[in-house]
Amino acid sequence: MAATTMPLTSSTGLGGSSNSSRKSSEFENETLPCRTAPNLCGCVACRGGSNRGSKDTALLSLAAFNLRDRDITSKSDPMAVVYAKKIDGKLDELGRTEVVLNSLNPTWIEKVTVAFQFEIMQPFVFHVYDIDTKYYNVPVKTLKLEDQDFLGEATCVLSEIVTKQSRSLTLNLHGKSGHTGLRNLGVLTIHAEELVASRSAVEITLRCSYLDNKDLFSKSDPFLRVSRIVESGGSIPICKTEVVNNNLNPTWKPLCLSMQQFGSKDNPLIIECFDFNSSGNHVLIGKLQKSVADLEKLHKGRSGANLILTSHHGHEKILKGQLFVDQFCEKEQYSFLDYISSGFELNFMVAIDFTASNGNPRNPDSLHYIDPSGRLNSYQKAIIDVGEVIQFYDSDKRFPAWGFGGRTSDGTISHCFNLNGNAGGFEVEGVEGIMTAYASALHNVALAGPTLFGQVINTAAQTAGQSLSYNSNKYFVLLIITDGVLTDLQETKDALVKASDLPLSILIVGVGGADFGQMEVLDADNGQRLESSTGRVATHDIVQFVSMRDVHGGRISVVQALLEELPGQFLTYMRRRDIKPRPLHVAQTSG
Repeated sequence: MAATTMPLTSSTGLGGSSNSSRKSSEFENETLPCRTAPNLCGCVACRGGSNRGSKDTALLSLAAFNLRDRDITSKSDPMAVVYAKKIDGKLDELGRTEVVLNSLNPTWIEKVTVAFQFEIMQPFVFHVYDIDTKYYNVPVKTLKLEDQDFLGEATCVLSEIVTKQSRSLTLNLHGKSGHTGLRNLGVLTIHAEELVASRSAVEITLRCSYLDNKDLFSKSDPFLRVSRIVESGGSIPICKTEVVNNNLNPTWKPLCLSMQQFGSKDNPLIIECFDFNSSGNHVLIGKLQKSVADLEKLHKGRSGANLILTSHHGHEKILKGQLFVDQFCEKEQYSFLDYISSGFELNFMVAIDFTASNGNPRNPDSLHYIDPSGRLNSYQKAIIDVGEVIQFYDSDKRFPAWGFGGRTSDGTISHCFNLNGNAGGFEVEGVEGIMTAYASALHNVALAGPTLFGQVINTAAQTAGQSLSYNSNKYFVLLIITDGVLTDLQETKDALVKASDLPLSILIVGVGGADFGQMEVLDADNGQRLESSTGRVATHDIVQFVSMRDVHGGRISVVQALLEELPGQFLTYMRRRDIKPRPLHVAQTSG
């Protein structure tokens, strides 16, 4: 009988063994292994990072042209300053260039390092100054900007730069507060370059045989943890496999290790095999020390390496259990920004709940109430917050928009109707188009019910599926905003499992005070992937759910909580299908 794999979870009762209360001194409260195929999901453990979301590092290069000449006997001596604009409007300085002497067309050498975060808007402000000659020998970081002549200002959002296939954006300089006046102040060009040490990676498939059994009433549930040895002599975990349940001869899904994780092929790695316990007290079965180069030799020689177990007295015992490398493949591992800047797009779609539980839209206590003062309701806020981030990754900004659970003008209750009321097309123009169609639909559609997601998900999946026949560089993102409890939970699971093979992610925002326990099940963050009524398991997790009431008042915004997993889901899809970023000349030609 083939081994069954089980993703790890911190919940009890999922360990598949009777040793959950057994004591172990190896480690407690250990971060559990990745719940999907390791290193394909884009999660923290797989990226080797310390936070969720996409946090790549970019270097900004700046150049200006046709600057104003503020000097009398020579040309200006310009320097640029880069700021991040915070939510409260305050500017946080990120860095300064050097001073270029006597030039109105400077190309600065000094780069400014910034962190790219897909899940939030990142507005930047650029100031250009003419530096007074008496400050030539003063370090630029100590210069008082109020003592320098201001030459111009430009603003943009970081995603506007990285979505350009050249990764360059040219902006007109203007006066402070947006005033251009009658004079031409010149232009500023910003180029973003991703800071990547190496894209090299190795994909390895590991197998063990004749492992010692650590369970009393069943077989061990083994998983591997790989750690890198650091200069201090300690070790840092870099990745883990999934659990193979009840098996002493397990073969794990492929691991993909990036060079950032293992350093070089000769760096020593510690590979530990543990018996999983749902309590978190996993028991060490055995371990060994091998470099990536050693693992490659094991693969070529089709040989195994014996695990070792150290006793409390420090004696090493060579075990019968062995580690084998069934597959070893060197490859390039591309980043989210690699795909986006080569012409890949995120196509935004939205579906809005029109069930009666939202309350009469004419009443101020309704979740659908449109406040004449301009204060946004929860539906409007979710549309704007998510749409404003994703819109930069969609070139035509034409967004499919649907409603569900409402009684349309023909008197029938529809669980997927075009929000704009146009039977011939469901696309609207931009985020403002969604807002306009939503407000109009509240006058033309009566709230009804029940709450069904299946038809909307299937429609979005059909759109994503159709794109595969003519364009492989599109990835679709469906935002569902709802206030209620699902009536078609199993049908929704079936639709999600089917859609998990497609270039599609689904974001669900819960508004109001309903019990959203079902949404947590759909999210699958507990480690159990969704299963359809026919027993088919989702290829990977494509759902992210956030309740507005849970996030409201916290330091993380709704949009951050929703979008933090999206780059990882995007990479999972691309890597599973071995889809690579397009060469730049191909991307520019098709664009």
